[in-house]
Amino acid sequence: MTQTGTRTEKDSMGAMQVPEWALYGASTQRAVENFPVSGRPIPAELIHAFGLLKAACAKVNLDLGKLPKDKAAAIIDAAGEVARGDLDKHFPVDVYQTGSGTSSNMNANEVIANRASQKAGKPIGSREPVHPNDHVNMGQSSNDTFPTAMHVAAAVAMEKQLKPALEKLHNTLAKQAKDWDDVIKIGRTHLMDATPIRMGQVFSGYAEQAGLAVGRTNKAVHALSELAIGGTAVGTGINAHVEFGKRVAAELSKQTGVPFAEAKNHFEGQAAKDGYVEASGQLKTIAVSLSKIANDIRWLGSGPRCGIFELILPAIQPGSSIMPGKVNPVICESVIQVATRVIGNDAVVTYAGFGGVGSIFELNVAMPVMADAMMESIHLLTRACHVMVDNMLSALQVNKKKCEELIDQSLMMCTSLAPVIGYDAAAKLAKEGFETGKTIRRLVREKKLMDDKKLNELLDPRSMTEPGGEGSAGG
Repeated sequence: MTQTGTRTEKDSMGAMQVPEWALYGASTQRAVENFPVSGRPIPAELIHAFGLLKAACAKVNLDLGKLPKDKAAAIIDAAGEVARGDLDKHFPVDVYQTGSGTSSNMNANEVIANRASQKAGKPIGSREPVHPNDHVNMGQSSNDTFPTAMHVAAAVAMEKQLKPALEKLHNTLAKQAKDWDDVIKIGRTHLMDATPIRMGQVFSGYAEQAGLAVGRTNKAVHALSELAIGGTAVGTGINAHVEFGKRVAAELSKQTGVPFAEAKNHFEGQAAKDGYVEASGQLKTIAVSLSKIANDIRWLGSGPRCGIFELILPAIQPGSSIMPGKVNPVICESVIQVATRVIGNDAVVTYAGFGGVGSIFELNVAMPVMADAMMESIHLLTRACHVMVDNMLSALQVNKKKCEELIDQSLMMCTSLAPVIGYDAAAKLAKEGFETGKTIRRLVREKKLMDDKKLNELLDPRSMTEPGGEGSAGG
């Protein structure tokens, strides 16, 4: 936005010139000038979580008789605009700021107070009818509000964005597993030919991974469910009502639909960020699952003439600027890149939560970068799931003809013969088949090792994919 002028605002350190249009005040302006690092503000979801938190705090302070009704109403109204994203442009503080997030907490306090002044017809910066510290921040500290907001932002995003995306992925893969259960293909271990497997079985494995990812999201939300609010500066709860944390957590649960609770131990809740690290670890595992699924699909779709080509990936864009007609597994590659970023973000969260780096004595001092990494991971995983389903899986096809051809050519069909003719004899057949190019079926017939009825029973690929079927004597 074009700056047309400035106004003077004051904080405990003195006067600052603030852009005339801005709803933030002196403390925020100091942070803007102190931290011109990345040019990126904290994630929007974290800003919105601050809005929810400040409104909840005002309501609880009203209920506890600590805050007059008119001031509480003004805070709740302005904080609601923050929560809805209406005031995002007034939150300019860089991600790489003070490690406690004090600058962002004061940013929220100032914006809400100034918006309340504006709506009351008072001059911005007048601190009437609401003071940023005395009223908006009543019973709070940056040291308990920022960790609370980062938990709320991540938990809500996981519950309302990531979880539905993973459920969509799971349902799609489960349907494909059912639809393709009659397609027999060759299995592969160590990248080499193995015994037959059904395409439905392969996709049932992918579906299970996606289903487990949904469960991991639930675990991540649970790990974030305890909130630091009520601990104030160092966990002792100084300047806060004894019931403040419990009531704010209950109000946030009511507003978001996510079950939050006051931290059982505020000293753990503020001095360490282990729950956040745990939640990030769940996201990392989900990323690993998506990378496995995407990588398998791109390999199974390799070709079309000189690769595996058991799957036919949708052609959604030209694959080369020089090779006409080339189509690449671009969605798979996109998802795998997302996975690498999420794994990297988990390293950021882990290191920022590490003792001596972020978690030092009574406070973690690397919370903004943790929140930034976490929210990016949630967003990327959510979008990756939708892209996988909408732009690839929905149009994915099975190449039944290729699956049948590869089954017939596989030397590992000899596995089902081993219980009858012995391991060494079966291995000899495989070696001869490789050297001559003959199929196992043809070699058995040439050597008259058994009649056709028995041979057909043993080399029935479907039976090899079922427990108790021919060739199930060992691994």
